Amino acid sequence: MNDAQTQGPWTAPAAAPPLHGDFQGKRSSLLALALRSGALTVVTLGLYRFWMKTRLRRWYWSAIRIGGMPLEYVGDPFEKLLGFLVAVVILAFYIGIVNLALMFASFSLLQDNAAAYLLSFVGVIPIWFYAQYRARRYVLARTRWLGLRFGLEPGAWGYAFRALGYWLLTILSAGLLWPLMTYRLEKYKTDRTFFGDRRMHQGGRWTMLYRSLVWIALALVLGLVGIVVLELGNTAAALPVLVFAGGLAGFGLIYYKVDSLRRLTATKSLDGVGLTLTASPWRVLWIHVFGYLLAALAAAVPIGILGIVYAQIQTLAPQIDIANDGVAIGWTRKTQWAFVALSAMAYFSIFLTWSAFSHAMVTLPVLRHYARGLSLTGGAALSQIRQRPRDEHAEAEGFAEALDVGASL
Repeated sequence: MNDAQTQGPWTAPAAAPPLHGDFQGKRSSLLALALRSGALTVVTLGLYRFWMKTRLRRWYWSAIRIGGMPLEYVGDPFEKLLGFLVAVVILAFYIGIVNLALMFASFSLLQDNAAAYLLSFVGVIPIWFYAQYRARRYVLARTRWLGLRFGLEPGAWGYAFRALGYWLLTILSAGLLWPLMTYRLEKYKTDRTFFGDRRMHQGGRWTMLYRSLVWIALALVLGLVGIVVLELGNTAAALPVLVFAGGLAGFGLIYYKVDSLRRLTATKSLDGVGLTLTASPWRVLWIHVFGYLLAALAAAVPIGILGIVYAQIQTLAPQIDIANDGVAIGWTRKTQWAFVALSAMAYFSIFLTWSAFSHAMVTLPVLRHYARGLSLTGGAALSQIRQRPRDEHAEAEGFAEALDVGASL
């Protein structure tokens, strides 16, 4: 069924039990899809990546099931391609004109270009947040559950300037207002999100997220203790404390992300429908450490193969030309081209292997963990929800693709 078609509302029992999430998808099929799509992307010099992302999203969405009913992704790769081309033209014009003006002003006033580069970077930051919001809007507009579309109201510039302001507050407060930024930006997005014709609401208070910072606070205290001990001249005692504080801070970041997501999810609502999320920060940490380690080992295989082939080239092929004075001046041209070709193959093989195994060993288990920890209460209210109009959103994720803002899924 395409996105233009509409299904009738889903009928739930009068006293519907909680709808639990599940994830049904095999790692082997995802790995094969990621490798095949990645290879086609390389062969087409990147053009196929819009189709690759679409196929991967359809696979993930169909694997996520709530109450036994899968999500659907109905995005069109042509929309992504056209949106990307439009975004590239607009960004090239904007960045070119702005950079030219800043460079002229910097040289005229300061006789230096450092200020121009700094201001140019700062000028791109609002567009980066703008692209994030627009990517979210497109993904929700092309996602359905129970035949009903999700949606997100326009408001990308509002989000961009709010994100810029809250980030500035967070930096100026040395991180003390981080929960405020997290809550307010999430509320801005959630309160503009629709499922069918019903609007979602983000409840709770921003202060509830301070409990998610417990491990980061402990890491900061240990770090300060380590610095004091180091200043007192006891390097042997200070270094283990500082190393442990650094590792604890890394875990604290993951804990904050997972626990704040759990608390924010528990305070979302949709006209009588509530959400709960059970997720373990330790589990998410283990998935990332173990998964990326396996991905790195898999990506190291092409490097090893390249090393073996390189050794064979040195042994079997003419290696150097000898000048009249007996000094080595380099490889023969044939050997040079062979090594360049092998190096290119190894580079793309590393890229493909890392990307595919990251999907299979990190993205899949993390989504599975979240999906199986998600529950919906008040399911009887779902039968009252009706379809919403289709959001054309012709530019798709063009700006997100052009700026690579990490909105892959």
